[in-house]
Amino acid sequence: MKWNLILMTDYDYKQEADTDYDYGCKPSERSIEEHINKGIFNIDKPSGPTSHEVDNWVKNIMHVSKTGHGGTLDPKVTGVLPVAMNTATKSLQFLLLSPKEYVCLMRLHKPVDEERIIEVLDEFTGKIYQIPPVKSAVKRELRVRNIYQIKLLEIRDKQDVLFRIKCESGTYIRKYCHDIGEVLGCGAHMAELRRTMAGSFEEDESLTTLQDVTDAYYFYKEDGDEKYLRQLIQPMEYTTKYVKKIYVKDSAVDAICHGASLASSGIVKLNSQIHENNTVAVMTLKDELLALGQSLYNANDIISMDTKIVVKIQKVFILPNTYPKMWK
Repeated sequence: MKWNLILMTDYDYKQEADTDYDYGCKPSERSIEEHINKGIFNIDKPSGPTSHEVDNWVKNIMHVSKTGHGGTLDPKVTGVLPVAMNTATKSLQFLLLSPKEYVCLMRLHKPVDEERIIEVLDEFTGKIYQIPPVKSAVKRELRVRNIYQIKLLEIRDKQDVLFRIKCESGTYIRKYCHDIGEVLGCGAHMAELRRTMAGSFEEDESLTTLQDVTDAYYFYKEDGDEKYLRQLIQPMEYTTKYVKKIYVKDSAVDAICHGASLASSGIVKLNSQIHENNTVAVMTLKDELLALGQSLYNANDIISMDTKIVVKIQKVFILPNTYPKMWK
């Protein structure tokens, strides 16, 4: 099955507008202090510590007031663990809307013919039903999850099955293996797991160790060399790769920072795939993440409206008075 994820690149334009570069800042041009405050590390989590322990270590290394991680990994699981700092922690909610990828070693409890294994893996692609395991942070009730792709990498001795899985956020791979074992009639468990992607954060892009973070911070503080931190830290806007976006005029920014909802008159362009009740990222024309909100209408309706409230704002990422007040 083809991995049918959509990057949010198709836009409908509502009006033309320019941005004033005396206010705000492109993410790539932030000061190092703001880069840290609104930044995320793509940490290569080792086996052993909990995800919370890892983000707490980052907090202590970087001497920041707050950290958070994007998607809990069990202590023995390794791989991609986005760790955000300060303001950027609020952007981690976008990763809940983004796909994940893992490489898993599944151990079958009895030998099974390869043809049958392949057949069942194919059955477990697309929409599947899962009940979260007993030891989970969510309510144990039946729910649907999308398996975008399964790529079988190797079968050894008809019992050890190595595969790559691309799936919807919130899919439990341990439960996935258990359910496959039930269908095969032999039982199965997850022997090893590594996360290779969490939304826009991937294993082969900017993956860093805790030692790398320690060294980069040392060079910044002791030698005044900020280039290593800049290389390791991704801006919080990185979390919105798979999220639908709405771009607004400069005149709408400060009103939103002061608690206003977004009116259609403030919109410049928006993703054409936006539907009612979608979570959306509200962006400035400098590609700054301004807010997280819920769309009240679909894209076509929003384009046709003049002054109606179209997005309920839930979180704001830019401080008031960063842009000039242009509202009454």
